[in-house]
Amino acid sequence: MKADQYETVAREGSHESEINRSRFLCSLAPAATEQEAQDFIARIRREHPTATHNCFAYVIGADASIQKASDDGEPGGTAGVPMLQMLTRRDIRYAVAVVTRYYGGVKLGAGGLIRAYGGVVGEALDALGTVTRHRYRLATVTVDHQRAGKTQNDLRSTGRAVLDVRYGEAVSIEIGLPEADVESFRAWLNDVTAGTAGFELGGEAYGEG
Repeated sequence: MKADQYETVAREGSHESEINRSRFLCSLAPAATEQEAQDFIARIRREHPTATHNCFAYVIGADASIQKASDDGEPGGTAGVPMLQMLTRRDIRYAVAVVTRYYGGVKLGAGGLIRAYGGVVGEALDALGTVTRHRYRLATVTVDHQRAGKTQNDLRSTGRAVLDVRYGEAVSIEIGLPEADVESFRAWLNDVTAGTAGFELGGEAYGEG
């Protein structure tokens, strides 16, 4: 069962906290694939070669099918896991977090580390913002050239997401529809085009809105 919606990071950015003289710098980014997440982690490590630790967590897939976390030398379970838990608790998907720590000379203990690593990810999410992506069905509306302009206007005025328009013998308009709206949309389209439009359902995708 696919998720109907998920949250992701609005933009790439970073947020810093100081806890007991240690600097915790959380870098966040959207990541469409596991490779993108790994490339971002590698880049942050190159930017902070003298850091004590570069711990990471990422969640890929609308259903969170890929989850990875690393403590990068911190005591087991005190860094990557609380970072990952913060992402999943906030329903964050297709995102990667790297927390760079510069040790300040004061040991935090396991509980302190868990709070620090999870906490700075939460603060970074709040600072950078998140966006909600909803699942929808792709569909293609086919109309003749005479009706194309009016149909596109009608679609937009009713808040339908027009994704693509292709002109051939007829005009194909690709749109995104929430699953629950498919049947009512079919009836609406029939009505506004006097039954002349073609309608074909495609696959699924996620988008904002």
